[in-house]
Amino acid sequence: MNAVSGCLAPADADTVRREFAPRLIRWQRRHGRHGLPWQGADAYGVWLSEIMLQQTQVATVLDYYPRFRSAFPDVASLAAAPEDEVLRLWAGLGYYSRARNLHKAAAQVSRDFGGRFPAERSELEKLAGVGRSTAAAIAAFAFGRRETILDGNVKRVLCRLFALDGDPADKAFERQLWQHAEQLLPPAAADMAAYTQGLMDLGATVCRRSKPDCAACPMHDICAARRDGRTAELPRKKSTAAVKQQTLYWLDLRRADGSLLLAKRPPKGIWAGLYCLPSFDSLAAAHAFAEQCGCPAAALHEEIPLTHRLTHRLLEIIPLSARIRQPETPAAPYQWVSPAQLPDYGLPKPLERYLQHQAA
Repeated sequence: MNAVSGCLAPADADTVRREFAPRLIRWQRRHGRHGLPWQGADAYGVWLSEIMLQQTQVATVLDYYPRFRSAFPDVASLAAAPEDEVLRLWAGLGYYSRARNLHKAAAQVSRDFGGRFPAERSELEKLAGVGRSTAAAIAAFAFGRRETILDGNVKRVLCRLFALDGDPADKAFERQLWQHAEQLLPPAAADMAAYTQGLMDLGATVCRRSKPDCAACPMHDICAARRDGRTAELPRKKSTAAVKQQTLYWLDLRRADGSLLLAKRPPKGIWAGLYCLPSFDSLAAAHAFAEQCGCPAAALHEEIPLTHRLTHRLLEIIPLSARIRQPETPAAPYQWVSPAQLPDYGLPKPLERYLQHQAA
């Protein structure tokens, strides 16, 4: 190994580049994941799955993908759907900007590409919510294009394979990873689906962040990190962002007929575009709004608080409930919704849990 660069010596790197793709393809066909509902799908199905799989486990997407394809069987039906319906079906997957971009991209395909997904990565990258790696996955799976992906799993595989030690947040280091990934591509377009799936499978099931199964890895004898005893330290861990705590006050206001007051969340921020109970950052603001709705602050009952973890935030949610005999109807985005209508609204998961507990 070159002690200065921390990388494989040139001859070893050549061996890796020659051996990697054939080994990965053979391994994937024998040991990789098969039978996923989006494998072998058309470009629409591949794109849909790739957006859902961003920062989300396969097991979770397996539950959402069939429902989406049933509701929106093609890109035209998705483009024509109301955004609220898209968000309702997405509720629980998190990162709701993905759902809004999904809707926007469907409109782009219908409007700018004649209803057909483009085959080239550069064109796919023009779609809302589609970056280079996602575009490469769609191009490889749906069209057999020789394009490489570079998600978190692939970065880990490459860092260990070549013993690359760099800051994951550094753009120059990321460009280096892209170069390595491009040099490993197989020559035949017919192998691209198995190769790309193999990259995903290897990182997700064998070359895991913790407790990697090196004995089962098809690259165990050409992996520089394993050879040098550096598997645990590579890739370099990102600095952990501090988790901020935030308190929210929910107003659970109900009319005599059981209808409750909901508000559509803003297009950006927590639970963007979903419907939620009126939420406030302070108790005083919650009391003031309740008064506007015809509910004295003294009539509010504090329910059992609940917590909800976001990526870098821990929410403490304090629900305040009351029945209102003569409610005032506030202006948009607020509206009264009957219990029978609730399934038609996209609700945040913590609100679903809260309502289920209240109904029990």
